[in-house]
Amino acid sequence: MEMLYHQTNKQIQEVQSQMGRLETTDRQSVHLLENELQARIDQIFNQLERLEILASKEPPNRRQNAKLRVDQLKYDVQHLQTALRNFQHRRYAREAQEREREDLLSRSFTTNDADTSIPIDETLQFSSSLQNAHRGMDDLLGSGSSILNGLRDQRSTLKGTHKKMLDVANMLGLSNTVMRLIEKRATQDKFIMMAGMLATCFVMFLAVKYLS
Repeated sequence: MEMLYHQTNKQIQEVQSQMGRLETTDRQSVHLLENELQARIDQIFNQLERLEILASKEPPNRRQNAKLRVDQLKYDVQHLQTALRNFQHRRYAREAQEREREDLLSRSFTTNDADTSIPIDETLQFSSSLQNAHRGMDDLLGSGSSILNGLRDQRSTLKGTHKKMLDVANMLGLSNTVMRLIEKRATQDKFIMMAGMLATCFVMFLAVKYLS
């Protein structure tokens, strides 16, 4: 399991480094890079399924830690998948805007007289404003989607961690009554410590007052 875990972790780091190339890759090659990254992410998901099976077969004293490590890898690759989808969404929006701009610029306007003429400059300005508004909304939706996916992944990870902690507690045989007794004893120890500190301070005060 350790060999497969380190191999998967290394692949995730390689995908993370390649994600930065998406913004600088030319339009002709960006599709190939996206397909390559998606193929590697799919491969990592397959390896994570194998790791989950191997983690469930670990000895009881190592099983919980192994599952937590696999969950962390799954959390990382889910973020990579979300980032790739957000980039593709922004690219599709940019390409659609460029096609609309080219169609508008290549359109031929014919007029019969001055009363039916189309104000080209105003039309282009209005179209540009609409495109900027669409671009801002697309970026906002992409960021919101990324944040929601991140929160959803964190919630799933925390729920899984909480469940595993409860499983560990049950495995150790810690009942609710025992836990309450432990908390009660901790509170009593705190009060005893505070009383001892106050008594020590009082004795030191008396010693300084009457012996100095």
